[in-house]
Amino acid sequence: MQAKILDTILEVLGIPDAKIDRNEDLQFGDYKTNVAMILAKKEGRNPVEVAKEIVSKINSGIFEKVEVAGPGFINFYLKKEFIGEILSLTGTPAFYDRLTEYGKGKTVVIDYSAPNIAKSFGIGHLRSTNIGQAIYNTYKTLGWKTIGDNHIGDWGTQFGKLIVAIKKYNTKPTNELSILDLENLYIEFHKKAETETGLVDEARDWFSKLEKGDAEAREIWQKCIDISFVEYEKVYKLLGVKIDNVHGESFYEELMPGVIEECKKKEICKVGEGGALIVEFPDMPPAMLVKSNGTTTYFTRDLATILYRKDAWKPDMVVYEVGADQILHFRQLFSTAKRLGWWPEIGMEHVAHGLIRWKGGKFSTRKGDTIHLSEVIEKAMEEAKNISEKAHVQKHSAEENSSVIKAIAMGAIKFADMMSDPRKDIVFDWDRVMSVDGDSGPYVQYTYARCRSLLTKAEVKPAEKIDIKISKTEEKLLRMLFALEEKILESATRYSPSVLCTYALQISRTFNEFYGTTQILGQAETASRLFLVEHTAEVLRNCMNLLGITPVEVL
Repeated sequence: MQAKILDTILEVLGIPDAKIDRNEDLQFGDYKTNVAMILAKKEGRNPVEVAKEIVSKINSGIFEKVEVAGPGFINFYLKKEFIGEILSLTGTPAFYDRLTEYGKGKTVVIDYSAPNIAKSFGIGHLRSTNIGQAIYNTYKTLGWKTIGDNHIGDWGTQFGKLIVAIKKYNTKPTNELSILDLENLYIEFHKKAETETGLVDEARDWFSKLEKGDAEAREIWQKCIDISFVEYEKVYKLLGVKIDNVHGESFYEELMPGVIEECKKKEICKVGEGGALIVEFPDMPPAMLVKSNGTTTYFTRDLATILYRKDAWKPDMVVYEVGADQILHFRQLFSTAKRLGWWPEIGMEHVAHGLIRWKGGKFSTRKGDTIHLSEVIEKAMEEAKNISEKAHVQKHSAEENSSVIKAIAMGAIKFADMMSDPRKDIVFDWDRVMSVDGDSGPYVQYTYARCRSLLTKAEVKPAEKIDIKISKTEEKLLRMLFALEEKILESATRYSPSVLCTYALQISRTFNEFYGTTQILGQAETASRLFLVEHTAEVLRNCMNLLGITPVEVL
């Protein structure tokens, strides 16, 4: 409906290509345009006079008023009753049907999470998993055929190193190894390689054997995969994440020779110094397609991945949710794919997330000092238990308590991860992450639970429409709630769940201001005010569901 409203504004303006923006500060109206200033510059006229001319021609029943502001902006104020009518549809089948029209007939592949085999699920992979899942949820809600692909790191020279470490330094039966054992063996290899000459060459030889199908190498490699997935499935279950497809880099093994031949045929690659096969770019360093010993690279395997996705799923767009340290890699990859002529019309987007840092500095993974996600989850569960005890959750059954604690813990971790723009580094501060009074997941969950509590206690049903005689605080909340559809669209087009986090916080703050200054129950205006309570809960529930956060019904 918001899109139709924008079309209506364009129609009454009579200027089809005008840009209409939502006003963040609602005291200046719901929408604004600077079209008068643009036209005035072209025509050599006074922008305020041009704006007044445009406003004088506007005649539409959906506006409370349209006014000229500042140097020539035009502000549009929608009627409260009109907003209420649209808002009453939120959460209904009609609302979701309308959302699905945006992506109808389109397909998007979301590449996210992608942990590395034989390494514990680290805090660094949390960002890709959470942000990727939220982008997936948002595009699916908007009607796209959405395909999630977990591109597991299960191939490469590191497996040659791991095979060497297992053969040389392991003291346990292979079937008794844990993922921590594999991680420690990998660390041990690097320590030994500092003094043992030839160890790295030995690892390269074993990866070459692995690529050529050596039985022993394949057996050890497969065991590492099986051990790793036991760990990963536990993490995904806790996070409430289920990705449609799990394709390791090895999945594309059969496609790689064809990719290499096509690059040769189209003269995209050449033999570089040392005998490696490389792809050169006019504005970037070269990318290695095949190493001098004949083994493939990450770049080769990602090209094969593109080819597979193109043929298997025929997507309109592929979104890679991968860390910012891979920016150059994806620039090289997208450029090569276009030069190969694979995707002249298909969009490719790299959502390059920043680092997670502690309050006192960045996480360190050097020399085995890895921050495991399991440690963060354990800490979050402890903090969530404290919150639930303060909120008297212990009055519920043990099963309900456990469910609430888990929802608060996971919600806190996810919200803290997604609250900032994905491309920025974030500071992981426990006091902020677990706060029920600040910019946090528990604060949004607490506000939602407060709404549900009011609706349960109320002796009357919420009104079907808003009373137009409402306070300024109520009106502010009403106009904010109306923006849900636009915020979902903005989150999708910017590939940024932070849009929904910020919006949910704004709604929560404004609702709690309303709650703190207004008697909601037991008044003549109760039904109208419950309309706001009901739709605050509905908007927050939608935001949390898109973010992969479980709403808490009762605290």
